[in-house]
Amino acid sequence: MSLVVVRPGPLTLVQDAGRPGLWSQGVGAAGAFDRAALRQLHRLLGDADDAAALEVLGGGLHLRAEAEHRMAVTGAVGPITVAGEQVAHGRAFVVHPGDDVVVGPVSVGLRAYVGVAGGVVVDPVLGSRSADTMSGLGPPALAEGDRIDAGEPAHPDETEDVPALLTPGTTTIDAVPGPRDDWFTPESVATFFSAAWTVSARSDRVGVRLEGPPLERAVTDELPSEPCVRGSVQVVSAGTPVVLGPDHPVTGGYPVIAVVVDADVDHLAQARPGDVVRFRRRAAPQGVGP
Repeated sequence: MSLVVVRPGPLTLVQDAGRPGLWSQGVGAAGAFDRAALRQLHRLLGDADDAAALEVLGGGLHLRAEAEHRMAVTGAVGPITVAGEQVAHGRAFVVHPGDDVVVGPVSVGLRAYVGVAGGVVVDPVLGSRSADTMSGLGPPALAEGDRIDAGEPAHPDETEDVPALLTPGTTTIDAVPGPRDDWFTPESVATFFSAAWTVSARSDRVGVRLEGPPLERAVTDELPSEPCVRGSVQVVSAGTPVVLGPDHPVTGGYPVIAVVVDADVDHLAQARPGDVVRFRRRAAPQGVGP
């Protein structure tokens, strides 16, 4: 059972829950940027938590079905048509052989998740089907003429539609100061948590780059390379923050002024260039360092 790629859109990748736990080998986790949207997709289609789907940047994906499939789209919102007829976002739908499935340009959010019941079947690499854009691990981005194979579909329980909770404009996310906030002046730390940061067009799955007032360092020494986690907010030499995404390097030499609360990193997956991001200070859990 398969679908054929007529147009892949700007960047369409196969993603699943990622390959965590391999940092000691220098391998990042990768996986879906908006993990909540991927989980919604699995719930709609009755797929396992580790099933793979398509992460579509900005829309523009056009598929043609070669067999009957149950499909759904979550994440970023835009027009979806099957055989020329509009279907709903966040609701499972059926496609028949020869049907064209088109995910149009998204109007709210940035990354749509397109699933087929049974999951997208590709050979796993180090236990995951995810494409890592930095290391090159996993399957390449979809190209015109590619065939997408699907696994054996399950029979999901009756589920309600998944509402799109995305809103355009300002995204407010919680972040815990540190571990290197003491490398910045107190004024810069205050600015980090008060400024309206603009998402740069140079953002990608490695990191969401933000534009705004430069943050002045109190310590100008070189920082030895340190382990990094998803959501780390590095401040580059220009004084601007970069929030590390799923394809981030496992170590980095820029000081980390704060770490975004894990669930809130998903929100950044849907932040479009030009959108505003604000950071809200959150204390570290009691007994846990920043």
